[in-house]
Amino acid sequence: MARNLNHPQRIADQLLGSGGIKLNAADASHNGRFQAFDWLATPIAVLESNGTVVFVNSELEDVIGQSRRSLEGQSFLNFFADSQPLLHALTGAKANEFAALRYDAELLRIKPEEVLPVHVIVAQFDYAGQVIIELLPIQQQTRQDREERLIDQAHANKELIRNLAHEIKNPLGGIRGAAQLLEMELDSKELTEYTQVIIREADRLQILVDRLLAPHRRPHMVGDVNIHEVCERVRSLIVAEFPIGLRVIRDYDTSIPEFRGDKEQLIQAVLNIAHNAALALSDRVNEGDAQLTFKTRITRQVTFGKQRYRLALELHVIDNGPGVPDSIKDRIFFPLISGREGGSGLGLTLAQTFVQQHHGMIECDSTPGRTDFKILIPLP
Repeated sequence: MARNLNHPQRIADQLLGSGGIKLNAADASHNGRFQAFDWLATPIAVLESNGTVVFVNSELEDVIGQSRRSLEGQSFLNFFADSQPLLHALTGAKANEFAALRYDAELLRIKPEEVLPVHVIVAQFDYAGQVIIELLPIQQQTRQDREERLIDQAHANKELIRNLAHEIKNPLGGIRGAAQLLEMELDSKELTEYTQVIIREADRLQILVDRLLAPHRRPHMVGDVNIHEVCERVRSLIVAEFPIGLRVIRDYDTSIPEFRGDKEQLIQAVLNIAHNAALALSDRVNEGDAQLTFKTRITRQVTFGKQRYRLALELHVIDNGPGVPDSIKDRIFFPLISGREGGSGLGLTLAQTFVQQHHGMIECDSTPGRTDFKILIPLP
């Protein structure tokens, strides 16, 4: 089940209602008043106005490296390299100077013993005199911001592509029809060569438009999907096209369960990624040391797409090619962006669209000699 990323204050409102109930540590622990905070994907603490810990959620237990039972009753001020900002925030909350306050700080972790940069959000309860502390690891926050931008950009791209394709499609048929009619009236073979150029180019554009519209036309056919059947199908296609000089490695976790999805869409998504990788390996294929790896794993308690998932599938497509050019590294999922001469720039865009239709996402980590496209899909 996914963890909901609702704001902690709204969760608190739902948990405690409007009765103005003040909870102590024993209430929180034994009556489970705050247990819904465990479904949040970010570390949460509930404090008394003096900084004493009333409750911490399971995420904060993991981050600090100490159990909830041992944390409750301690001063939360002791877990920061500089406690003054939190002390000022608690004083301000008690004086009702703000509803929420944000600042950056350094959290002292117990296990492992290290300092973790975090973004702190201090929000007061409307009634109990207690304070909610939300901690966002700065690296995690940066990653979530990047994911949100990618998702928003993907949706914008999808709408742009669909609208642009429809605008192109309408006059395209007219251009092709006019060229055919003109060709029927011409007696000169030299002139009909020009009309044939128009017709061929119109057909080429029609194929491009059809590819742009494909994800929106085809219904989502949901069934049971075995991800290794998907990988094997793609592997057989790649091996058939590149029979010499390319070694395809299978590194599967066979315990991964089946899940509900569109098998054909996933095959197309993985094939687009793998085919791009194989083409990027052309120099190594000629040298005979090209390598393409399909790797599957299960990851636990992972956050992506603004949600927390208990289990998710990780499918890696890894190659030992030259890597994604720096000039397009941040734009590889944008339509019509290609690092290969003659490429349409649609393969990765369509792959991202198909994976997002499974509530997943694709990430890319690329350096010269190793490019890793990681597909993440939540599992039941």
